[in-house]
Amino acid sequence: MAGVTLSVARRLDRCTVLGPGARAVIWVQGCPLRCRGCVAAETLPFEGGTVHTVDELADWLSGLPDIEGVTLSGGEPFGQAEALSALLDHVRTRRPEFTAMAYSGFRYEVLLRGGPERLALLRRLDLLVDGPYVSSARHGLRWRGSSNQRLVALTERYAQVGTEPDTSAGVEMTVEADGSLSWAGVPPTPGFRAGLEERLAARGFVLRAEAGRES
Repeated sequence: MAGVTLSVARRLDRCTVLGPGARAVIWVQGCPLRCRGCVAAETLPFEGGTVHTVDELADWLSGLPDIEGVTLSGGEPFGQAEALSALLDHVRTRRPEFTAMAYSGFRYEVLLRGGPERLALLRRLDLLVDGPYVSSARHGLRWRGSSNQRLVALTERYAQVGTEPDTSAGVEMTVEADGSLSWAGVPPTPGFRAGLEERLAARGFVLRAEAGRES
């Protein structure tokens, strides 16, 4: 994997509101889409983020205890599909049962017509949330920001998700090592981030720029 890198906006060791079970999360940097109302606007520019090697990220994921997989968000994971495929392959040499879920602003059918890098990443995923965020569509759904988005089971591992309650998983707050606050999850209502930042600021807290997933 020498020389293969990923541009990462943020990563989280453990999260229970962005996919099945307890999962690590990687938010990649850069997205070609500009969904109106995107809750993670700081991940949209391709400039910025932190460059990590695939080897470094694989070591991190492989060493995390008590997680069953990783959720890839952003940003647009399929904008860095080749590196993410290499990452999943590397981790699974050590943890064969490690699962992978991804968010994409592209529809599944569009990804199927993509290049070989996108198809390779699709083949390595167990679960996909597809489609752009639409602020006027229904909210409060499981792991999705708006009702036009779908949960697409790509393997048998999570085939049951379509039969489970379709209600919001909520959000999680994290106190970072430097004392700052961040959050992860899919907001159950539009305008969640602005309202949260306003309420925290009124109490003297500043929220880190990195946030959850709506787009």
